[in-house]
Amino acid sequence: MSKRQIRPAREDDVSAIAEIYNHAIRNTAATFDTVEKSADDRRQWLAEHDECYPVVVALAGRKVVGWGSLSRYGERPAWRFTVENAVYVSPDSQGHGVGKRILEHLVRAAESLGYRAIIAQVVAGNEASYRLHERCGFETVGVLKQVGHKFDQWLDVILMEKLLAGTRVG
Repeated sequence: MSKRQIRPAREDDVSAIAEIYNHAIRNTAATFDTVEKSADDRRQWLAEHDECYPVVVALAGRKVVGWGSLSRYGERPAWRFTVENAVYVSPDSQGHGVGKRILEHLVRAAESLGYRAIIAQVVAGNEASYRLHERCGFETVGVLKQVGHKFDQWLDVILMEKLLAGTRVG
């Protein structure tokens, strides 16, 4: 998959984004959401992301096979230099480098937007996500113990961070 196949998400991508995310909701602990999202839910979510908090999709031909986003991390003003990333790939496209291309694109976007840090919250046991973030330069900075409950089990969250060179101050 070439880098040209990562592009900003558009409104006509929301059904595919919802489908990929809903699979993760139903089948994995990668997200702590427990209720599936409609295309309308994802449309509103996409509208809440602007040029400072981009959403991108990965394409195989014309088919959306993954998506990623940068989102606000914390509501208080001092968090304004930090974002959180999310990366989701359709089950049939996992293991083919799609997630890595999405995350690399998000890292470049965060750098160009002047952010100082990207946070990843990886559920313990999600080795694919952990390895992906590690390969993209994220470091483990902490563990939140038993903070989520899904599929009748308590789940830990590994906090990972990537510090970036630039910082937009203002």
